[in-house]
Amino acid sequence: MNTIARGPLARNVDLGLLILRVVIGGIMIAHGAQKLFVYGLPGVTQGFAGMGVPLPGVTAPLVALVELLGGLALVFGLLTRLAGLGLAIDMLGAILLVHLKNGFFIAPPKVGYEYALALLAASAALAFTGAGAYSLDAVIAGRRAGGTRNS
Repeated sequence: MNTIARGPLARNVDLGLLILRVVIGGIMIAHGAQKLFVYGLPGVTQGFAGMGVPLPGVTAPLVALVELLGGLALVFGLLTRLAGLGLAIDMLGAILLVHLKNGFFIAPPKVGYEYALALLAASAALAFTGAGAYSLDAVIAGRRAGGTRNS
């Protein structure tokens, strides 16, 4: 529960969390959908194998689903902490297994880890903070508490 009193500051924090959730969630939805519906799982599996990702037959569908479903969860603010954690782990894997060797900056044809690091940080922040008041998580918490809510 958030201990900030319900006032202008709390509303600003909740609005900031909403913006962060929707933008990061939208980005992750796009990446997951691209893996599933543009490249297809066989293409993503082959790509992961070529990049040296371990167990590409398992990791490719797992990553695609975590990105798509985790992104949807963030947009709606449902299971936000769990979705944020899953997406943070996803981005940590992307950094360590794929992008780290290319350095920090994105300099075509190499893709460094700066973008994945930003997504990691945003996802981790949501895992720590939760969704805020403008979310399904807050609606569910309010119903469980009998309609009273602090965050």
